[in-house]
Order: sequence, then C-alpha cells, then structure tokens
Amino acid sequence: MKTDIHPDYFETKVRCACGSETQIHSTVKDMHIDICSKCHPFYTGKQKLIDTAGRIEKFNRKYGKSKTQQPEEATAPE
Repeated sequence: MKTDIHPDYFETKVRCACGSETQIHSTVKDMHIDICSKCHPFYTGKQKLIDTAGRIEKFNRKYGKSKTQQPEEATAPE
C-alpha cells in the first residue's frame, strides 16, 4: 500500500442549525448543517400534509369536464 496518499481522519463535531451537536469521524474538521434527524419533519412527525384533494379539484375545474357536461351512460337493452 502506498504511504501518504490517504487524507487525514479527524474526530469532528457536526453542528445543526437547531443547536444539536453530534460527534463523528471525518476528513473534514468542522461541519455545519442546516437540518438533522432531530429537527427534520420526517423524523419528528411534524410533517405538513399537502392538500391533494384541493389540487385535484382545481385541475378538474380548469381542464376536466364537470359532471353536468359528461353524457350519461346509455343502458343497453337486454
């Protein structure tokens, strides 16, 4: 194995914008991140749900046919 080709490996603190600090090992001395698992909405359970029903209704109003414009299905005589 070649010598002196590997980067230095440091014990590092990762700091989040929420104030959380985590100790890891990395080739970077200090890391500052915007979001971590302690403040991310997916992990905290504080997710915002998108109103998909409202979006579908808006799409149907703009591009789709309304119920009054759709022809009624003709019943086939038996």
